[in-house]
Amino acid sequence: MESSSGSITQFYNCLVLKDHNLVKDYLYVQDGKIIDPAKMFWEEKRTPDVRIDCKGGIVAPGYIDVQINGAFGYDFSNDTDIIEEAVENISKGLLLQGCTAYCPTTVSSRPEVYHKVLPHLGPRKGSIENGAAVLGAHIEGPFISPQKKGAHELATLRTAKNGLSDFDECYGLENLRKYAAYVTMAPEVEGITDTISALIKETGISIASGHSNATTAQADEAFKKGANMITHLFNAMHPFHQRDPGIIGLLGASDSRPFYGIICDGIHVHPHSVMIAYYAHPNGACLVTDAMSAQSLPDGFYKLGEMDVDVHGGHVYIKGTNTIAGSIATLAECVRKFIKFTGASKVEALENATLHPAQMLGISDKKGTLTHGADADILILNQDLDVQRVFIAGVEATSNNVRFKQKL
Repeated sequence: MESSSGSITQFYNCLVLKDHNLVKDYLYVQDGKIIDPAKMFWEEKRTPDVRIDCKGGIVAPGYIDVQINGAFGYDFSNDTDIIEEAVENISKGLLLQGCTAYCPTTVSSRPEVYHKVLPHLGPRKGSIENGAAVLGAHIEGPFISPQKKGAHELATLRTAKNGLSDFDECYGLENLRKYAAYVTMAPEVEGITDTISALIKETGISIASGHSNATTAQADEAFKKGANMITHLFNAMHPFHQRDPGIIGLLGASDSRPFYGIICDGIHVHPHSVMIAYYAHPNGACLVTDAMSAQSLPDGFYKLGEMDVDVHGGHVYIKGTNTIAGSIATLAECVRKFIKFTGASKVEALENATLHPAQMLGISDKKGTLTHGADADILILNQDLDVQRVFIAGVEATSNNVRFKQKL
């Protein structure tokens, strides 16, 4: 039998995240993929070409952030004239943090902004040259509730009373097919729930409920039509009430329940609320940063879309208000804080930033897992879950071979 030509790398002296456990084992990589060593040993009679000592650390899939508005001074909704520069530098910067795949997120914007930026936010492979993989855009708005707009510009919001034609006019249906991963919308906004099924069928994207004043009944109807995600749980939504818990109530459903993004920075969601969500639906949690352009930069004034925001002391507010406008957290920080807030295991916390986001997007055969055939996007972590080494498509990413710049 002809032997595969690619170099084989073995990760050893480690605990590998597999089958919902941390297992003392080896991991093998060839040609950018996780491989089954049985074929290497018994059929090809090969031994590893490169051996990497993980020094007793944890080997996990690379982190996946499905909601991030910007970082390193760049903003996906505002930097329309330098959008390729923004994607390049954010992708490379995130990779060095341990985030190996992400959904660039746009806030509610005018149609001309979507038509300009979406072609630059579509899927692209992760590599040393590209940085973290882009999984497609997360379009947050503008089909959201004015009462729960949060840090979204009121003048951009709209309804879908004309069904698919409104989405086509706003985003371009072809743009959704080619470049989007999912869209956040409010179920109660005119035309939304009636159009969800058709929009999914027409474009293949996922739908999230968020920035919404929906009742539980409205949220449940959207879920039945195909909305499988809740955007930043507890934020910008109908507050929990015992007789009508709103979108939050879907976590208590007796049958299937949606995934939910949760910003675990200690600012957006109280630790007790994180604990409630964890106990209600642990397998649905997707840790997200909702980071904006000031992530990894000093305090000061920055942009979120076309709005000015004030960043100080770890908090982000729309300038001159007390309205929270994203975070400056990293996903690695959110993973550690999730354990602190909930007492969850390392496995659970890691899967909230790897497996669950991949499952939500329907890509868990290749991302968010270390199963055979998956992309070799790998982290080596110490026992405190600090990122020690990062690999993208099987190649180690370091500050020497992944260079990016900040927009100051």
